[in-house]
Amino acid sequence: MIRKLSHQQYEIGMVGLGVMGRNFVLNLADHGISVAGYDKDPSTVAALRQEAKQGDTRGAVDIREFIALLRRPRTVMLLVPAGPPVDSVINDLLAHLQLGDLIIDAGNSHFKDTDVRAHNLAARGIQLLGVGISGGEEGARRGPSIMPGGPKDAYERVRLIFEAAAALFNGEPCVAYLGPGSAGHFVKMVHNGIEYGLMQLIAETYDLMKRGLGLSDDELHEFYAGWNHGELEGYLLEITSHIFSTKDGKTGPRLIDEIRDVARQLGTGMWTSQSAMELQVPVPTIDVAVAMRNLSVLESERTAASAVLQRPTLPFPGDRGAFLRQLGHALFAGTIITYAKGLALLAAASTKYAYSLDLSDVARIWRGGCIIRAAVLEDIRRAYHRQPRLPNLLLDPELAAKIMAHQEDLRAVVSAAAQLGLPAPGLMTSLSYLDGYRSSWLPANLIEAQRDYFGSHTYERVDAKGTFHTVWENTRDP
Repeated sequence: MIRKLSHQQYEIGMVGLGVMGRNFVLNLADHGISVAGYDKDPSTVAALRQEAKQGDTRGAVDIREFIALLRRPRTVMLLVPAGPPVDSVINDLLAHLQLGDLIIDAGNSHFKDTDVRAHNLAARGIQLLGVGISGGEEGARRGPSIMPGGPKDAYERVRLIFEAAAALFNGEPCVAYLGPGSAGHFVKMVHNGIEYGLMQLIAETYDLMKRGLGLSDDELHEFYAGWNHGELEGYLLEITSHIFSTKDGKTGPRLIDEIRDVARQLGTGMWTSQSAMELQVPVPTIDVAVAMRNLSVLESERTAASAVLQRPTLPFPGDRGAFLRQLGHALFAGTIITYAKGLALLAAASTKYAYSLDLSDVARIWRGGCIIRAAVLEDIRRAYHRQPRLPNLLLDPELAAKIMAHQEDLRAVVSAAAQLGLPAPGLMTSLSYLDGYRSSWLPANLIEAQRDYFGSHTYERVDAKGTFHTVWENTRDP
């Protein structure tokens, strides 16, 4: 338990008392940490006062009062929307902070923004920790996965606070110092990209079972619940099972059937894809998950296209029970491949941005509290513990064996989806990535020849070092 102060100054301040910020304050208070909260909205401050009757907390609507509540050097945590709101809050704070104070940005800030803010604040003698927090509202209240990055000495100032607030897995807090600069926010961004990919894969299995096999919501609930007790065990499968058993309070049928099929994206998945392209690391399942959300938004166009681009609905021709077993195996293979892509991106970013990430630590703190927590993360942690410099999880013998044991099921599911005319791009790109990654030869030599033909971009040869150019028009047969 964190030591309580004998006077009325608080150990940490929280700016932003919406659902996430307020829940995190209550979490800290539960662990004996004194917290002052600040929000411009009096109703959120009142809500904190109402809910935090048992803890050592204080709410304020005046920033000067809030700052005066904090012990020096001050520690101020922000849980506000990413982008301009973060800069606005920091600007408001700067008039009141002093040399040696610490700001913790615990929102989903873009990592490049974090680097700029850290540089600007350091010039004023103020430190910044960029901290990813995953777990949603319940995680903030009961224990999230916490991903801190920034100055190591700044992390040590708040380490006991974070360890107290974090989720526990096998008695270990799901928090670890990840590295300097924007390491924490980069890891959280990739976490969210993996989340996009996993959700897309699960949605595709839903479509194949609902439209492909005609399963009812009760049957879907049972399958996801069953999968969650096997190798696929994880938070996303757990909540998916619950979703299919939830009734709509208004109409009576299952709520899932009353929800529009439009899923927007808020940016972190797109940022992951953009960063992967900058670092030249392929993450196609994440890319396609972003693309499919964008496609879902084109609701009126899809409706028009369904009339113009008609194709007869074909009944599933095979053994339903066998296909459902294959589907679960395909989802597991796709899940590992999605983690592999995200962690390969982290490995590349660690080198490029000098984060010095310990990927076994990343997998360890993702095992509890966060949205992508799953049983397979323990296998992933062990893989990086065995080979800390592993460039890709598909090169780990144990995980590779698990994928290859299910590869034929993944192929069968992808083939069935194509025959049924149901979109399964996440599963398809997972299979294509697997086949591409395990190919000792790819047809990229033709692309290089084409580039040299039309743009004189040169090419490399297999039998000699250096770069070469051919005047291709002069080689045409007469």
